[in-house]
Amino acid sequence: MVIKNIHTRELNCSISQASCLIDRLASKDEILWPVQYWPPMKLDRPLGVGASGGHGPIGYVVEEYRPGTYLRFRFTRPPEFMGIHAFAMEELSPARVRIRHVIDMEVKGAGWFTWCFAVRWLHDALIEDAFDRAEEYLESRPARQRKWSWLVLLLRWLMSARKR
Repeated sequence: MVIKNIHTRELNCSISQASCLIDRLASKDEILWPVQYWPPMKLDRPLGVGASGGHGPIGYVVEEYRPGTYLRFRFTRPPEFMGIHAFAMEELSPARVRIRHVIDMEVKGAGWFTWCFAVRWLHDALIEDAFDRAEEYLESRPARQRKWSWLVLLLRWLMSARKR
């Protein structure tokens, strides 16, 4: 099964202001990743081609990195996820940019079930929370906690219960 999942958000800022969102991923100065609600993104070394890591049960390696504008990861786990996820910045005007997150992968076997009934819903909530953080940081908007669906709440509860 082929999965193509795309999230975009337009931000009122310059491309140079927005570049920190990608460049600081998985660092101690993280801005974009919503670490207050989700497992942190961790890499085995500073962001760059070949750095590997992941978040929660999802693993990946940096396949391409263009500072400030593009970052592509190749999935390494679960083994049923074969493909990439990427962040990209696009300048729309001198004072407006679009941030995009794309998953483009094929899932095999149990990966189909995992994606359809769990990962998709958690992923969508995580990326929207990340884009909220981008707006909060770049547009000086007040922090907000998006209301998660009942399914996201249930899945988060099940995952936390499994850890205990």
